[in-house]
Amino acid sequence: MKSRVKALRVVRHGLVFSGLVAVLMGTTSPLSHAQDVTSREGIALQNQILGLKQTLSQMQASQGEGGALPPPSATPATGGGAANGDLVSQLLERVNTLEQQQRDMRGEIDQLTNDLQQKTAALSKQMADSQFAAQAGAGAAAGAAPAAATAADTAAAQPTTPDGLLSAGKAALQKRDYDTAHDNAEAALKNAKGAFRVDAQFLLAQSLAGQKQYRQSAVAYYDAYRQSPKSGRAPDALLGVTASLLALGDKKSACEALGKLNKEFPSPAPRVAHAAETFGRKGNCNG
Repeated sequence: MKSRVKALRVVRHGLVFSGLVAVLMGTTSPLSHAQDVTSREGIALQNQILGLKQTLSQMQASQGEGGALPPPSATPATGGGAANGDLVSQLLERVNTLEQQQRDMRGEIDQLTNDLQQKTAALSKQMADSQFAAQAGAGAAAGAAPAAATAADTAAAQPTTPDGLLSAGKAALQKRDYDTAHDNAEAALKNAKGAFRVDAQFLLAQSLAGQKQYRQSAVAYYDAYRQSPKSGRAPDALLGVTASLLALGDKKSACEALGKLNKEFPSPAPRVAHAAETFGRKGNCNG
């Protein structure tokens, strides 16, 4: 029973589509068919035919310049099935062509959009890099000016006279900047005279002792004493000789320097006397 119903549906659909093809081909339907058009099914079929003809006309008009779609063949077919297959294949081919053109166009649009975004991003990055480089250059130039001014101010503030060099050297010595004190003392010795020269020599000895160059400091202290053996700087210079020799481990020579101090300055200042007593115990000078 189901197979019979299915067969009747196939025959019915075949007859309906054959009527559609006959109208498109301009064939003349029998009188009995004209009478059946008045039925509901005939009216619906006629509307479908009109819609299909309009669709075909629009498709042909849209291809006026690029090559019109050929209309269905007017050659009488050997059967309804052949005409049906020819029309359907042409319609499907045209639809597939239009869909492929649409996909190609979308692909080109996507590619152009992607290229535009990449170029825009690259241009933005170049502009940002240029702005950063310009700002960095301006900042470096602005920073170079204060640095140059600071260097110029430092050079201008650098002392050149023996008195100024001694003052700067003593300040560096208090900060335990023994290298700077040494440089200032040597610079002062080049032009210093009289008491300034003795002070510069004593500063040189102190800077050498701070650098733990005790042999050189002992010689420098003794030179300060020898330049002015009766001045107020002489006792301190002999104390410096004693301290440097003790640092070297030469207790014998240290005690000799301390004995010279006690002999030439029997009544020294309390500060000098206290230091001499301390150094004497370290060197075991009274033993």
